[in-house]
Formats: sequence, C-alpha cells, structure tokens
Amino acid sequence: MEEPRISTRPSICFRPINPSDLERLEQIHRDIFPIRYESEFFQNVVNGGDILSWAAVDRSRPDCFSDELIGFVTAKMGLAKETEISDLIRYDSCKGEETLVYILTLGVVESYRKRGIAKLLIKEVIKYASSIPVCRGVYLHVIAHNSPAIRLYKRMSFRCVRRLHGFYIINGQHFDSFLFVYFINGSRSPCSPFDLVVLVLNYMRSGIKSVASKITMKHEEKGLKWLKCKDMTRCLLPTQNKRNLASERVSSGYDYV
Repeated sequence: MEEPRISTRPSICFRPINPSDLERLEQIHRDIFPIRYESEFFQNVVNGGDILSWAAVDRSRPDCFSDELIGFVTAKMGLAKETEISDLIRYDSCKGEETLVYILTLGVVESYRKRGIAKLLIKEVIKYASSIPVCRGVYLHVIAHNSPAIRLYKRMSFRCVRRLHGFYIINGQHFDSFLFVYFINGSRSPCSPFDLVVLVLNYMRSGIKSVASKITMKHEEKGLKWLKCKDMTRCLLPTQNKRNLASERVSSGYDYV
C-alpha cells in the first residue's frame, strides 16, 4: 500500500511501543542503522521488558496510518555505579541507589526528518528520567562522524564527556564514538561552567577583600605593591595547581568535538 503524503501540519503524538509495532520497528532499524540488532532486542522492546520506549506517530494521517511508527526512541535504566560514567556522578548517599537512563536507539523515518521529532523524543526521555528523584542523568553514544546528531545533542545541552576510540565495529572497520551526558536532578559534570563561575567569583571576592585591606593599611605598609605575573599562562588561582588545571581542560565537554 502506498503511503499518503505528509500533512503540512502533522500532528505528532507519543505512545509506548507495543507488539503490533514489531515489523515496522525492525524495518526502520534496518533502514537507519548499519548495526544489526538481535530479534531478542525487538521482542524486549515491544513486550515491555526492561527496555523503555516511546513511539512517535502522526495523527493527521489517514486512519490506517495514523498509529504507524514514524519515529522511536528506546532506552534502559541502570544503577549509576554500574555504568561507564559512574566516576562523573557525584554520589549522594542520602538519595539511595542512584540511577542513569541510557538511550539505546533513536530514529525517525526519512520523510519526517528535520521536523524536530528526534528532539521531542529525547525530551520525552529526559522528562521521564527527571521525574525519578534518584536518576542523575541521561547518556548515549554517537558515532563520531554523525555531525547532525552531535549538533542536536549540543543544542539540547548534552555534554560530550569522552571520545572512545574504536567503539563501533561496522563491516570490519573501527569507528570512534562520543559519549554525551545530560545531567539532571542536581547532578552536574566535574568542572561544569557553574563550578568555574563559582571559582572565579570566590577569587574576585578574595581579591576585593585584599584591596580593601591594603587601602586601610596603606599608611603602615607603603611598600606593598601588586604582584604582577609576566606569563599569564602560569598564573594559577589560589585553589588550583598545574595538575588540576590540566584536568579541567580534559573534562571540558566540547574540547573533544
């Protein structure tokens, strides 16, 4: 049966993936991904096993197509301490066993791309994860040459925390992967922009106090002069040293892209 034309104003809705989606789900995965998924994976998705899922459908299509998948996202929740980014999560013992949501697959059929559907699907995952107090973030891998996906994750405030060399093996070739994380419920990555702002403000505050102290004592200590650093690259804040300054550069999200 020939598919109808897409409405100029599609009505995109989301629902869980169910058993009737099995054939369509497998077909879209084959069309989109160079990686082949086992039948067990699809059965787990459609039967509501331990995999979370959201289906995107267009209700503006004729009745026989209005509930057909045009996009999807699958994800899985696990204990934060058992994931590969456990070292990036600031553990709070008061919150019990903290968790993370890992996005397994995300896709939109070609005719519906560039309509913001992938972004809406990711927002559904983030909304779900944020509703769970002990959940600390949503994370995923993306192949290094998938520029559109990387731009999307950046625009959505995901942080690129690592580059994994040879993570994917496709047709016998190795491809690098970027690991992106969206921190939620008060969690944030080491050396986040917030941390840097607080560090600079504290430094400025201590500087202001120092100036005030010197003004009141200027008659007693006329010989005091500001210390100037000739090589600004070697000027460290009071709480820094060369080692942790280097680690801040490494943990900066966009340095890897």
